[in-house]
Amino acid sequence: MSDATPIPLPESRGCGCSTPATGVPELDARLLPRAVRHAAVLGAFDAVPAGGALDLVTPHRPTPLLRQIAAKLDGQVSVVELEHGADEWRGRITREAVAG
Repeated sequence: MSDATPIPLPESRGCGCSTPATGVPELDARLLPRAVRHAAVLGAFDAVPAGGALDLVTPHRPTPLLRQIAAKLDGQVSVVELEHGADEWRGRITREAVAG
């Protein structure tokens, strides 16, 4: 086993993760290993704020995954199919804003 090389972490700069993104983020799940695909998409959608959306790209219409997301959010989600081809499905999944 080789010796680990420490990575210097400057304290004066952030990583940029908290910088607001513009537009709707897109997650191409086709690039994820099948073994972790659902968990990765669920985790990514956890980061979507109320009223926000995530564009998801998969090799097929992900009906079981969409049901998982809807169940997790007690139905407070909407899906708009953007594209449905032979080997690609694109949809916009929106976390509904909670009234109150």
